[in-house]
Amino acid sequence: MEIVFWISLFIIGYTYIGYGIVLYVLTRLKRLAVPQKRLKPVAIDWEKLPSCTVIVAAYNEASVIEEKIRNTLALQYPEGKLTYCFVTDGSTDVTPEIVRKFPEINLLHSDVRGGKIAAVHRTMQYVATEIVVFTDANTLLNPTALLEICNHYTDPKVGAVAGEKRVHADAKADASAAGEGFYWKYESALKRWDSALHTVVGSAGELFSIRRALYEPVPLDTVLDDFMISMRIAERGYRVVYEPDAYATEMASENVEEELKRKIRIAAGGIQSIMRLKRAPNPFADPLLAFQYISHRVLRWTITPVLLVVVFILNVLLFVSGSGVSYTILLCAQLAFYLCAIAGFLLERRALRVKILFVPYYFCVMNYAVIAGIIRYFGNGQSAIWERSSRKQ
Repeated sequence: MEIVFWISLFIIGYTYIGYGIVLYVLTRLKRLAVPQKRLKPVAIDWEKLPSCTVIVAAYNEASVIEEKIRNTLALQYPEGKLTYCFVTDGSTDVTPEIVRKFPEINLLHSDVRGGKIAAVHRTMQYVATEIVVFTDANTLLNPTALLEICNHYTDPKVGAVAGEKRVHADAKADASAAGEGFYWKYESALKRWDSALHTVVGSAGELFSIRRALYEPVPLDTVLDDFMISMRIAERGYRVVYEPDAYATEMASENVEEELKRKIRIAAGGIQSIMRLKRAPNPFADPLLAFQYISHRVLRWTITPVLLVVVFILNVLLFVSGSGVSYTILLCAQLAFYLCAIAGFLLERRALRVKILFVPYYFCVMNYAVIAGIIRYFGNGQSAIWERSSRKQ
């Protein structure tokens, strides 16, 4: 029982803290060993930038689509090298009509709703540019985002470039905003180090790009299509680079319930991806990719959330059996953490803002979502069609 406890505790610590430390140390050692190697060209040569298409898949986004269009048209890029394509399949509101007001935008619309990835597959048939940039309808990009992203493609080893996701959280942020914002700051740090060491393991749909020639259609029932598309490219030996100077900003989920709904879907998609990606975890195919993929993704989406429950139960049993003072200390630490999470839950219900309590609350919500997502996936209860979460205005 003690052996299982300590092994489980080690895996938990490694998943959420240890991997970040190991990754940071490895990237520092790499920079010392190869100081001349740069992550990207310093200067952006507008003449050498590749042709690019921006694709936005929008379903019933009438409330935000005009702002998204204006933001997209304001992006800096060489004239004549940029194409815009908005696909509004299945939309039953006025989203297509709003898009039609802008002649610069190529509109693709079908009355049939087949899900985001079906819309993307259909749109890719019309893309003739070297680079494709995908971005969500409810996110706004910084003006130089495309320049920063496409500048990386001067390196032929780069197959995809992921931008940074930023969650808007003001001083009055509730648990969903504060917790999600903290999570993405930590996740962004991990992605920077992943990219510096070897490759990013998966991209977020808010902002990522690929070489058109490397696009590989994924099955229509794929839940995390953005993750799978970029991982297929990494499996083929190309680097997926992270570019924090290209960022997409979105509002946090309306509340924790909405964020939980989103996280459960992502968790179900994570398990689906693990079942389908065969080369990524194979250390004989690409040792560094396997190390990063297992450490950053697989552990989080499989056993680690379950081990949190196992460790707590075993800790109680070891404490009751009088196995030693170390188990008493660890149990007190766990109880204190979960009490903070409960306090965060209660305060959030009463609209009281104590951010330090929102982090443990959000951490527990995320790990519960993984377990619920695993159950949903194996119970065949997760559709590939995205049901969008309500966002703060």
